Amino acid sequence: MMTRDEIINKLETNYKLFVDFMLLLGEKDFMYAPAGKWTAGQQLDHITRAVSPLATGLRLPKFIIRLSFGRANRSSKSYDDLVKKYLAKLERGDRASGRFIPVKIEPQQKEKSINKLLKLITLLVRNIEHYSEKQLDAYILPHPLLGKLTIREMMYFTIYHAEHHFKQAKKNIAG
Repeated sequence: MMTRDEIINKLETNYKLFVDFMLLLGEKDFMYAPAGKWTAGQQLDHITRAVSPLATGLRLPKFIIRLSFGRANRSSKSYDDLVKKYLAKLERGDRASGRFIPVKIEPQQKEKSINKLLKLITLLVRNIEHYSEKQLDAYILPHPLLGKLTIREMMYFTIYHAEHHFKQAKKNIAG
């Protein structure tokens, strides 16, 4: 079980790696995608779309989160178990939908998109700092593929999500 401080450290590390990779990409690589796959720009947009409601939602008073989504009735899964659950959903064919489907990001939008993501990660970290270890396991949030997750599990997902899309972007460019 990762502590709150370990979660924060891992969030900052994984998103820095993702952003640093995006910054290194030239226009051609930023816009390239094999058939049926997302461009690096779309990976960036998708990650931003996924972090945005989480970063802003965790600013809400805790009682609003509890009233809106309830309280956990089980222990938080481990990081590895949460990742396995996510990968099983992807293996089954589940995919992003609705507001999480990325739009095309042009190279001239890259810097603005990266800055937006960095601001959201800063906000997310600042908001997580207001949760105790116990509260990370007590409050739940809805995830579009994984169902109800504790805040700790949602942070595990968010950590892994950056890593997953970083790997996808690298793989797509490598061909």
